[in-house]
Amino acid sequence: MLTLFNKADIASLVNQRDGETKLGEQFLTLENTSKKPNDISIGLEHAAAQGAKFAIVGISEDIGPRANLGRGGSDDAFTASVSQFANLQSNRFCQGGQCLVVGIISPDNLIADNADTESLRHATAELDRQVMTYMGQIFAAGLEPIVIGGGHNNAFGLLTAAKQTFNQPLAAVNLDPHSDFRPREGRHSGNGFSYAAANGALDHYHILGLHELKNSEATLEQLSLFGASWHSFQQIWVRREISLDSALSQICKELNNTNLPVGLELDVDAIAKMPSSASTFAGVPLLDACHYVYRVAKQCDCAYLHLAEAAPSCHEAGISAGYRDVGQGISELIYSYIQGRKAKLS
Repeated sequence: MLTLFNKADIASLVNQRDGETKLGEQFLTLENTSKKPNDISIGLEHAAAQGAKFAIVGISEDIGPRANLGRGGSDDAFTASVSQFANLQSNRFCQGGQCLVVGIISPDNLIADNADTESLRHATAELDRQVMTYMGQIFAAGLEPIVIGGGHNNAFGLLTAAKQTFNQPLAAVNLDPHSDFRPREGRHSGNGFSYAAANGALDHYHILGLHELKNSEATLEQLSLFGASWHSFQQIWVRREISLDSALSQICKELNNTNLPVGLELDVDAIAKMPSSASTFAGVPLLDACHYVYRVAKQCDCAYLHLAEAAPSCHEAGISAGYRDVGQGISELIYSYIQGRKAKLS
């Protein structure tokens, strides 16, 4: 189901100060006049006519990571992120009126903490259909989704909705220590891209920061057979065989050579110390992740930004620290994307 955000929801997050205008004071919210269930297209078109370019959407679920035998917690990133982003200044660098805050997609049915793997994978497949429905309407309205939260399983729904809307497959780049190209054994957070490749939604795939020892040989073989490519975490940040700048230049050239819309993906467990379902101590600095988002957004024809797997409750110092770090980190990533797209389209 989709829980819409309204003006009152946004206002409750904003700390107003005299002489300042916060981004959240200018955010657009959805006015949906359709009588059809799950149809938000009229409201989206109205927001686009008002000047919205980006549709900020949350996904509140951790069934995908749990279906992948991982930890939960990825269901609580959206509000932390929006509340931080809403309290940044609206000024000459960024104006809140570019952003439509849509709301939160969540599973229709409550999934028990002790649910078995088969039930979790079935529920993940059901969630795919919801993601496709709402993202398809956002793409059709000419808006670029910025999707926050949930497991990386939701890349499948995003890619499939984009393919259905644009009538062509996508190229995707993913900053992630895991390729999420595992066998199609039932839907979960570890195989969103392999399912998208199988249904024709994904035509070109590159992983930045792939960890050489966090992907099985069988998965690496599947990637090679598909024709995927990668720069490993060790190549760039450990052995320094290639600089991040050079890697991004290669990646953007390859993406542009496809002449396809680009899915810009980031699993926050790639970022050092970021609370996530698979947090890592040895990860990519947040500033490098921001630069990755900015460069690809600026140089490529991006269809969306997907920030997956943030889990405030997994912070080692507790949930309050998790809300703070997730909110600040994701706010910087959102702004990096908006600035990149602004530079691309100007």
